[in-house]
Amino acid sequence: MKIRLPWMSRLDRNRWKSAQNLGQLGGLMALWLEGHVASWPGYQPNWGPDEETQELIPTLAAANRAGYVTIGSQPGMDPVKGFDGLIWQQRAAVEGFVRNYDLLRALVDAAEKAGLEYEVVDTLDTGERGIVVTLRGGEPHTGFGGYIDDANLRHTIWRGIGRGALDDVFRAVRVTLVAPEYGVAAGARVWEVVESVTAQMAAAGARAEEG
Repeated sequence: MKIRLPWMSRLDRNRWKSAQNLGQLGGLMALWLEGHVASWPGYQPNWGPDEETQELIPTLAAANRAGYVTIGSQPGMDPVKGFDGLIWQQRAAVEGFVRNYDLLRALVDAAEKAGLEYEVVDTLDTGERGIVVTLRGGEPHTGFGGYIDDANLRHTIWRGIGRGALDDVFRAVRVTLVAPEYGVAAGARVWEVVESVTAQMAAAGARAEEG
């Protein structure tokens, strides 16, 4: 049995420390999602994405490479009886950091067109409370978006990243996209939006290179 050490390897620490902007941070997040980097500072060392995220990895990796640097996601889930005997319901959701104005505008426009709930906040905006994405026994259980304090950003989620990348995180806005309803079917809209915007940005980048 492979033993997962409870600390990040020196190689991975150096990779994250080398990130000097949000684009490089997104590239490393994509590699972590795909299993090419073993650890991400904001997650348990030497563990990859949760099992429920596996089918979303290509979409999330492409989004990160396009500049939407994600820190959380979950698929939609139809009502299910949990280990505690209560009914759990889950909405598809994703949140991450964006600095590129064109990408931000494209995400918001596509979210509005698809009827998604969304939240756009400054990184240290203390006035937002997020969006409920999971119900347990009909009561709110978890949410995406909302306030993340300075200490968590610096010392938990992005601990040890390069100074330039950390500065970019604080200059960015955090964008949360949430399906309008609970369940698998409604959740597909979130990933369709992310995929379409990612493709749009990739095409725009290719045209710029040709020009």
